[in-house]
Amino acid sequence: MSTTQSERLRGLLEPLVSAKQLDLEEIEVSRAGRRRVLRIVVDSDEGVELDACAELSRAISEKLDETDAMGEDEYVLEVSSPGADRPLTEHRHYVRATGRLAKLQLHEGGELVARIIAVDDEGLDLEVPGVKGRKPTSRRVSFDGIAKARVEIEFNRKDKKEEEA
Repeated sequence: MSTTQSERLRGLLEPLVSAKQLDLEEIEVSRAGRRRVLRIVVDSDEGVELDACAELSRAISEKLDETDAMGEDEYVLEVSSPGADRPLTEHRHYVRATGRLAKLQLHEGGELVARIIAVDDEGLDLEVPGVKGRKPTSRRVSFDGIAKARVEIEFNRKDKKEEEA
């Protein structure tokens, strides 16, 4: 049984990423003109700093040079974090987004923008902002009720460090 290139790369690179206490979120191989681009997205509960991405990029580059996982053609390696408006697809993504505003598309139809207050194995406890001076309301959404979810960017959101001070 053959495996895809992405699966082979995941098997090769996941131990390197895990050794840096990071989670391998995504591997994507695409074309950009004549070259291929290998994009690797990593994350952790504390986020990922630029230095960690650079260090991991060097380790991955060395590992790929030792193997034929990318073949003989030229490629560009990009190692990054998921970004501020990341999609929420795994349980750990929701846990990391606790306290953040998220946009949820529901299977029952409709959209919901709410702050994630708590996450458990079944779903989310949310705080839906009040409209026109009304108080926020609480809402529970199960994971099977969520079609898609994404963190919303907030420009005036207080950082957790500011709140603790």
